[in-house]
Amino acid sequence: MKLRRTLLVGAIVSLGLFAQQTAPVPEQPADIPGSLAPYLPTPNAVVDQMLQAVQLKPGETLFDLGSGDGRIVIAAAKKYKANAIGVELDDDLAASSISRIAEEGLDKTARIIHGDLLKQNYSTADVVTVYLWPEANKQVAQLLDIQLKKGTRVISHDFEMGGWKPTKVITIADDGTGRSHTLFLYIR
Repeated sequence: MKLRRTLLVGAIVSLGLFAQQTAPVPEQPADIPGSLAPYLPTPNAVVDQMLQAVQLKPGETLFDLGSGDGRIVIAAAKKYKANAIGVELDDDLAASSISRIAEEGLDKTARIIHGDLLKQNYSTADVVTVYLWPEANKQVAQLLDIQLKKGTRVISHDFEMGGWKPTKVITIADDGTGRSHTLFLYIR
């Protein structure tokens, strides 16, 4: 398992996709059956920019696909007063996120669905946030094409959503650790 992760990280770095990233790849792998990406937490500075870019409003429903440690869900509920829902396949990450939501007292506005993000209904979404591999984004885009209502905002971190044309592309030159990021905003 560690050898596969080492080979994967080496391939990513050699492709230049994460060449500037200095943090080690966490042990929550994409080796989980059905997983669409490894757990790579979105830096808090990027979370803020994502939520600002989609102009999240109080009471809106946000889905974070592959919600990891729940940081986007928690920020959306806490700072923006949104109804924030994360979808996470990994048992430990889902449990940790649920615990953090309870500790923050956000149970009424934030929750985690512990399950496969390709098997959920996103028809109530006003906003969808995504940080998955390009191939996974293509699968997600096909599902969202069917389910999303007109005007739903989708923001993808670092990778485009298949054949969708972004409404806006935002470059973050430095997240505070020397790593750059690209955000792709879509209005469906």
